[in-house]
Parts: sequence; C-alpha cells; structure tokens
Amino acid sequence: MPRYGRIDFPGALHHVIIRGINRASIFRDDNDRENFIRRLQKGLVETKLRCYAWVLMINHVHLLLRTGPQPLTKLMRCLLTGYAVYFNLRHNRAGYLFQNRYKSILCDDEAYLLQLVRYIHLNPLRANIISSLQELNTYPWCGHSVLLGNEKAEWQDTGEILERFGSTLREARKNYLEFVREGIKEGQRSDLTGGGLIRSAGGWHNLLDLRKAGERVRGDERILGDSDFVQRALKTAEEQLTKREQKRSIGWNLQLLLDRVEEICGIEIGLIRARKKDRTSSRARALFAWWATEELGFNLTEIAGFLGISKAAVSKATRKGQKIIEEESIEFPAKQVNK
Repeated sequence: MPRYGRIDFPGALHHVIIRGINRASIFRDDNDRENFIRRLQKGLVETKLRCYAWVLMINHVHLLLRTGPQPLTKLMRCLLTGYAVYFNLRHNRAGYLFQNRYKSILCDDEAYLLQLVRYIHLNPLRANIISSLQELNTYPWCGHSVLLGNEKAEWQDTGEILERFGSTLREARKNYLEFVREGIKEGQRSDLTGGGLIRSAGGWHNLLDLRKAGERVRGDERILGDSDFVQRALKTAEEQLTKREQKRSIGWNLQLLLDRVEEICGIEIGLIRARKKDRTSSRARALFAWWATEELGFNLTEIAGFLGISKAAVSKATRKGQKIIEEESIEFPAKQVNK
C-alpha cells in the first residue's frame, strides 16, 4: 500500500490518531502520561497549533488540532520522536514504539468540530476505562474535564468550544455536558474516520478531473467532509504543494541545496555532512534541514540518509534552523545555482 501525502494548510482541522505498534501499550503509568503531556504542551506553544480535544488511552492517543503558521508535521515529529526515546530509555526497551505513521484526518470544522470533541472525549467511557459520565467529568487524561473546569491545562483551547454552547461560562459548561451526555448512546462512530477522497486517483489533479467528469470515487481516510469541503481543501493544499513542486521542477534537490547552504554560510565543501559540531557547521546543517523539509518537502528519513545522521538529529536541526531563519530573516534562494 503506497504512502499518501498528508493534506495540510494553515487553519486546517485535524483528527490525529497515534497507535502503539502491534497495539502495544504506549503508557505504562502516570509518569509516562505526564511526560507525553509536557511534550505536547511544549510543542503546541512552539508551533502555535491549537488543541480542542485530546485523550490518552492505553495503546493510542486522539488529538483534535488546528494548524497555524506551522504545519501539523512540525508538532508531531518532535512529540513522537522525543517521547519514543524517553519511553524506550525509561522502560529499557528498543525498537519502534508507534505503529507506522500517525493517522491524520482533515476535517470540515463547521460540520464536525463539536462532533469530534464529543467523540474523542467519550473514548474512556466507551472503552470501559471508567464507568460513568460523572467519573469522566474529573478524569485527568482527557480534555473533557478541562472543558468543565475540573482539571487545568492552559495549552488546551477551551474558549472556541465553550462559546458555541452559551454566552456565559456556566451556561456553556452546562450545555456542553448535556451535549456529551447525549452522545453516549451513539456508541462507536465509524463515520468520523474519514471518507471524502479517492485513494488511488493518481494525484490531486487527477482526482479533481475525475470529479469534474462525474465519476464515482471511493473514500479516503485523509478527509472528513462533504464534496464541496473536499474540493476546497484540495485546492488550498494543492497551492501549498505546488510551491515545492515548482522548486523541484527547476532542479532543486538535496545536493544542490547542500552546495548552496555551504556557499551562503562560507564553509568548506563537505563540512555539513562531516557531522562537525562547531558553531558554523551546526548552523549550516540547521539551515539545510529546515529548507530541505519546509521548502522542498523532503521527509526526515530522506534527509537523515543523505546527511548520514539519525532522524532525531535531523528533527533537532530543523527546529534550530527555523529559529535561525525567523531571527535573521534569511530567505530561501530564489533561483537555482549552477555549480
């Protein structure tokens, strides 16, 4: 089965599902849960993503996130890599912790925002981790108790949700609780797992051509919304993707970028790949990692293989590169450089 690109753009709403490999536990005690939450909080602050709903189960996690200036991948890369390293060290284990890639479903917030908040927050009750709604109201590993004011999580965006339930905080919480209560009888909601996009259309342009031709298409797990939302989402995401495709079409690749970064930073050829830890080489490596990821669309595995370093090291360099570029306002070279 091919790996399909994630669909993302500023303001997009994502239902994210993270599962343990082979359904194994990813949290063994409250210390693990607290560590995950601290990393999530730190990542949300750094990326300026908003979190509306969340729950930590035994072997999986649900998050409802809205992207801002930074893409979803920026948060998830740091969160999952860091937590996996922590978990393996603490529990003296080796190997992968999470099942393949996390699942992210692009959602139509007008139709599904509140439905997803309720669905995600009812997970502990549906799984019989807790026995009643009253117990869920104070359950610490779920955003439901935060919306009710029984637990604190400053990183969770409660305002945008509660304002949809009433003009005062007391009224909003009362109506929200009743909304959740009504959802208990619904049970599992298979309709909230995606289904608005063809799986093998051969690219987004081909998908739009099929839709224009009136052909019936199968669902895809990447989108949750009606046909109008799907087309709007595809158009926006296509514009984001096209910027990277244009750079690659004129010859940009990892080697060319490496040459250009070494030229900009004034360092000798090969020092970036030599894994030198001096300040100049580290700075150049950070710029390379950020541009390779954000401007050209290469993934961590591709960059790590090219540089001969770990994916964790690439992730760290990318974060540093973002900071350097923001502070110094360094722009990606506008044209291809012939070496």
